[in-house]
Amino acid sequence: MTLLPDLPNLSRNALPFRTCVGIMLLNREGLVWVGRRRPKWVGDHQAYIWQMPQGGIEKFEAPRLAALRELREETGVTNAEVIGEHPEWLTYELPESLLGIALKGRYRGQRQKWFAMRFLGDDSEIDILPKEGTKAEFDTWRWAPLDSVPKLIVPFKREVYERVTGDFAHLAQPQSNGQG
Repeated sequence: MTLLPDLPNLSRNALPFRTCVGIMLLNREGLVWVGRRRPKWVGDHQAYIWQMPQGGIEKFEAPRLAALRELREETGVTNAEVIGEHPEWLTYELPESLLGIALKGRYRGQRQKWFAMRFLGDDSEIDILPKEGTKAEFDTWRWAPLDSVPKLIVPFKREVYERVTGDFAHLAQPQSNGQG
């Protein structure tokens, strides 16, 4: 039985998974939007972490609506359409070193519903600056080739990213004539 820091009677299995969504945003060239996370976890040995947008599902919120909301909140993007939904909920578990620290210390990992979206706007629409009353999730962003995305994420999330990029790869084909 693994005991958590500051919670001597609570095992990993007693903690739930946080239910959330993830978004693979593709531009017309078939590249994937990734943002560089601000460092936030004590003991995190990587100063910066690149990832796709993701976030929690609010009570009574449909996953698709949560994905559109999270995309808007984290990137400023509103000009996008859902082009795919992963058929399964994908999970990852936090490593021992982050239990009781990451995800506000309340979860052992995340259970995620992933969506692929096509970005229909212009890069000038993307705004990662914090909105009133919120903190910025990212300090910079870029478009990345699909096959490089799993290599950019922390190792404990890599399997989920490999599944998502593999299962949505057919959607990452460049769009001709600027059609989205």
